[in-house]
Amino acid sequence: MINWDYKKLLMALATGALLTACQPDTKVEDEGTSTVTEQKDATEQVVTSDIKEEDKVSYALGAKMAKFIRDDLEKYNLPNVNKKAITDGFNDAMLSNSQMSEQEINQQFVKFQQAIQAAHQQAQAVAKAKAEEDAKIIIASGDAFLVENAKKDGVKTTETGIQYRVMKEGESGAATPKATDRVKVHYHGTFIDGKVFDSSVDRNEPSEFGLNGVIKGWTEGLQLMSIGSKYHFVIPWALAYGPNGRPGIPGHSVLQFEIELLEINPKKEAVKEAAAKK
Repeated sequence: MINWDYKKLLMALATGALLTACQPDTKVEDEGTSTVTEQKDATEQVVTSDIKEEDKVSYALGAKMAKFIRDDLEKYNLPNVNKKAITDGFNDAMLSNSQMSEQEINQQFVKFQQAIQAAHQQAQAVAKAKAEEDAKIIIASGDAFLVENAKKDGVKTTETGIQYRVMKEGESGAATPKATDRVKVHYHGTFIDGKVFDSSVDRNEPSEFGLNGVIKGWTEGLQLMSIGSKYHFVIPWALAYGPNGRPGIPGHSVLQFEIELLEINPKKEAVKEAAAKK
């Protein structure tokens, strides 16, 4: 449901009359002085430098309100309004000489408001249906990828569904992190089609973070690793960024990571040195 400010919107509706002032071959006159030059494109009219300051403010205010109305009409694909009638309504109201009663005006405004609300709800329904259809496609692609990846040599699957393959094992006896530890890693993240979405390797800058502050797939996966090891992970969407995703990563995305564990609980001195090099 849209929350409308009745008075502001009604004023914007009335001031939409300025749309007519922006038609081709139209000039606005102020005491004999031309204030707007003719343009082929009505939306690109140039205001001359000799306009009074109060006229500039007034024109800009009206144009802004008119654009508000025009954008909604276009966004929700509503029938065009009668610009001449808008002009008449605005001018009559300014002169306190409205040709319609307040009750009639309110009734027509309510009709317009209802049309906007219906169009808004329809747009939301269409967007929701598309999002659901897109999600089905992404989930199906991710499930198929997981099935095929699990068949590859060396790939193991945890109870939660994380798939991993050892690319390089750390030295014998090397420490492994706990969920409460902070780690320093190099990583390379890609979608199932191989497109890179994030990579400390490409930035040539290792990343540090607490294991309890990242996606579940990382929290679990890195605890399988020892210092110096490098693993390839395929993480189901439920253990990655879930159904909502994040900027640059659509919801329900199965993700791949190559992760090299460099340090566990890096010393503060090392952190300061890294920061100084940036």
